[in-house]
Parts: sequence; C-alpha cells; structure tokens
Amino acid sequence: MAVTVIDERAHTIDGAFDEGRVLVGADGVAGALGWEVKPEGLCRDDVCVPLPAGATTADGRVDLVAAARALGRPAVTEAGLGAIAIALPSEERTRALDALEAPPFTLPDLDGAPHALAEWQGRKRLLIAFSTW
Repeated sequence: MAVTVIDERAHTIDGAFDEGRVLVGADGVAGALGWEVKPEGLCRDDVCVPLPAGATTADGRVDLVAAARALGRPAVTEAGLGAIAIALPSEERTRALDALEAPPFTLPDLDGAPHALAEWQGRKRLLIAFSTW
C-alpha cells in the first residue's frame, strides 16, 4: 500500500500500517528520512544512529515512526488516511524557534490567490491557523 509522508514536502512510499506502526522497506526509510538502513542502524555518510529494539521486523521492514524518533524527529500517524507526518530534526526546530523566523510558505487568500510570506517582508504579520478537528 502507498503511505503518504508529510515532512518538508508530501510524497508517497511503499509501506503498510500495522498496529500503530508504519512498516517500510529500506528504500522507504531512505525516501522518507534520507538515511540508509544498515546493520549498525540508520546511516548517513559516516554517521550511524542505532535503531531501538523492536524497530525492525523479521522480514527486514522498519518501523518508520521508531526510526524518525531515533533521529530526533517526532512523528504522528493516521492509518485511516494512510499518512505519517514527520517533524524536522530537533536541531532545526530549535534553530527556527531561537531565530524567531518562520519558514518560507505560500497560502491562498479568501479568494484563492496565493500569497508568499516573503511578500510581507519587513512588515508585521499575524497568521491565524484553524482546524475543524
């Protein structure tokens, strides 16, 4: 089944939801997190982070939530929608909060016309977020 991964962008990978876990192959981990699965854990270049016990299955699939958390990236899932949202690494979240700068984004106005945050550079702005859930 396709799993939608929402991080800096939205994309799909092959995987399956199983009792609160998102199980993916090594390619799915690389596609979602940018880290390679090796016997020593998750690796990027010469840095490896061990996976927690129980994060891999007998057939070699990896729990994407556990892998993300091992990298300091909180994750939430919604099996009914086939989606997982993965936060930025903690260092990037801390840096953004310390700098008091919002990341670049574009949102539509009430008429549907897109507006980028950069259009308001140098001016104070207030963003109100609302959700029905």
